[in-house]
Amino acid sequence: MSQKGPYRAQSGGAAGTAVAAPSIARRKSSSAQRREQIRKHPIRSGLLLLLAAMVLLYPFIDEAFQFRKITTVIPLLVYMILALGLNIVVGYAGLLDLGYAAFFAIGAYVAGFMTSPLSFLNANGMQWYSNFWVALIAAFLVSIMAGMILGAPTLRLRGDYLAIVTLGFGEIVPVLFRNADAITYGEKGLSAIQKPAVHLGPINFEIGAGPVFGLGDWSSQMPWYYFMLVLGILCILGSQRLYDSRVGRAWMAMREDEIAASAMGINLVTTKLSAFAMGASLSGVAGATFGAYIGSIFPSQFEFGLSVILLCAVILGGLGNIWGVILGGFIIQSFDRILAPELTNFLKGVGTKNHIEFLATIELSNWRYFIFGAALVIMMLARPQGLLPNRRRAAELKAGLEADPTDIHDPFEPTPEEQQERQQLYDVRELDKSPEEDR
Repeated sequence: MSQKGPYRAQSGGAAGTAVAAPSIARRKSSSAQRREQIRKHPIRSGLLLLLAAMVLLYPFIDEAFQFRKITTVIPLLVYMILALGLNIVVGYAGLLDLGYAAFFAIGAYVAGFMTSPLSFLNANGMQWYSNFWVALIAAFLVSIMAGMILGAPTLRLRGDYLAIVTLGFGEIVPVLFRNADAITYGEKGLSAIQKPAVHLGPINFEIGAGPVFGLGDWSSQMPWYYFMLVLGILCILGSQRLYDSRVGRAWMAMREDEIAASAMGINLVTTKLSAFAMGASLSGVAGATFGAYIGSIFPSQFEFGLSVILLCAVILGGLGNIWGVILGGFIIQSFDRILAPELTNFLKGVGTKNHIEFLATIELSNWRYFIFGAALVIMMLARPQGLLPNRRRAAELKAGLEADPTDIHDPFEPTPEEQQERQQLYDVRELDKSPEEDR
């Protein structure tokens, strides 16, 4: 008996080592695979490193080449975070959410209520004041609860019915904030929302308050850029971990077939609620950050069109692929915020110079939805899986496109082989008939 304890400990240790060995081997093999990929594709690896360096040093590049676009790029990063959150709901779990902008509004208003001096929490001598970091955590938690509230009545819904319910939720929230004048100030909105600040002993730094290290006024936007960049990287890492986790596999199983997933033991209730909650959490964080960046929020910023544009970004980039979603969000928002104004000025100059009235008065921003719609139609015809599709989804779409249409038939309609067999049986019966039966 005295030897049984040590023996168990040793066997348990050996078992633990044996269990840990495959995990270590997988980590080593994955790192070896990355090194092998770098050796096989040095040009692609070099381009990726160059792109990472450009993203990291963009504020200095923007100032050196006098682009003056950093104030436009910062909101673009916010919309990329929004697209990552929508990708969890639509791309991973397959739940069509047309009211995603509502969570963006909820996160922004939570930050406004907690940090704006005009808020009912801080007015009338209450002086209940919170800093941005507490408001960011509160927006994260409140958005999770809002996602679960939206997900609860949709547990039995799929497809178009789910889209209609989420669309209704997305329409209700902005109207609620617009009509609650006593709390939200209606369309005037909340202003003077507190910016992120760091207080560590002698260090007292507020993001966006002024120039950094005496580099000029443009450098006041640098902390915002890097703050958004770090926040985006954390969202990417979190999305990747979710994709590889047990919950992520449950989402994908539910996306493929809910009945089969339920038969395999997946709890559809918790799986759907977790998808809505995690997607809403990223939207809430983006909303709180965006509200602090622009300093004021009002209901018209969170209309239905925002949800449509984010859904277009996810579809354009590739459902279920993190990097594809980022690319789709970058393309749509860079066209909307950077390329369209520049191209409008160019076309106006050409029209004025050549006396072409249509070009002289054109405003591409008024044609944005037409251009997005045309791009989506072309995309669905030429590359329905998206620019950077998820491998599994790309394989599914490829198999569906390559399928022979003649193989698809009504299950209640007999195939040509069955029809021929029935004809043969009929002929046999005719041959078996006796002359008396014919009379």
